[in-house]
Amino acid sequence: MAGSHIAHAAYKGPSVVKEIVIGIALGIVAGGLWKMHHWNNQRRTKEFYDLLDKNEISVVVNDE
Repeated sequence: MAGSHIAHAAYKGPSVVKEIVIGIALGIVAGGLWKMHHWNNQRRTKEFYDLLDKNEISVVVNDE
C-alpha cells in the first residue's frame, strides 16, 4: 500500500485569458438580450402611434 499514490490536480489559480473571454461572451449575450428588449419596445410604440394616426384606436374614452 505504500506504493500507491493518488495524483491530484494542482490548483493553478484563475486563468486571466479564460476570465476575459468568459466576461466578453457574457457581456455580448447580455447586450444582445437588452437590445432585443429595446427593439421590442420600439416596435410596440411605433405600432401604437401608427394605429393612433390611422384612427383605428383612441386614447379618449367614448361617452355613450
